[in-house]
Amino acid sequence: MLKVYGHLSSGNCYKVFLTLKQLSIPFEWISVDALKKETQTAEFLAKNFNGKVPLLEIAPDCYLPESNAILHYLAEGTDLCPTDRYHHAQVLQWLFFEQYSHEPYIATSRFVVRFLNNPPDRQADVERWIKPGYKALGVMNTHLESQTFFVNNTYSIADIALFAYTHVADEGGFDLSGFPAVNAWISRVKQQPRFEPMKW
Repeated sequence: MLKVYGHLSSGNCYKVFLTLKQLSIPFEWISVDALKKETQTAEFLAKNFNGKVPLLEIAPDCYLPESNAILHYLAEGTDLCPTDRYHHAQVLQWLFFEQYSHEPYIATSRFVVRFLNNPPDRQADVERWIKPGYKALGVMNTHLESQTFFVNNTYSIADIALFAYTHVADEGGFDLSGFPAVNAWISRVKQQPRFEPMKW
């Protein structure tokens, strides 16, 4: 059985949890809390030198880190990952967008505000992330004005990856009221079969 090391309050870990649930893949969840430095123990670092979660254990001594790589591994060959080459590449496009243009601003703001209690010495960081964070939301909103889901109007891991931190963006100070297409899409994601909410 697959094992997943992670913490469900993390959007990156939640992506993996939701994908497994929606694909009805049996798995064991092993709670690892980065805030408690549990990813920096010798035991965990032997599994992932980068000391981060989520981490997928496929078999003994066979580990796969990085959330979107895990999503791709789990979903390839299923309805959550298209076989058409162009549509497959578009899924990868949005996975890269999520990690490069979205997560560094939306997720990091949430981490500082919600989990670090918004300390004064991090205010400059949070303020610096506002503009690029809203830019990412704007890109998503424009795309979703003509699309039901991100790729070929079909629910995929591109949606799961972007949903994870977008639907809790308000926890980092982002106001989603100006992005109606994004809000409608969030509702559609929540209506998907075997959807489960983020757990704390």
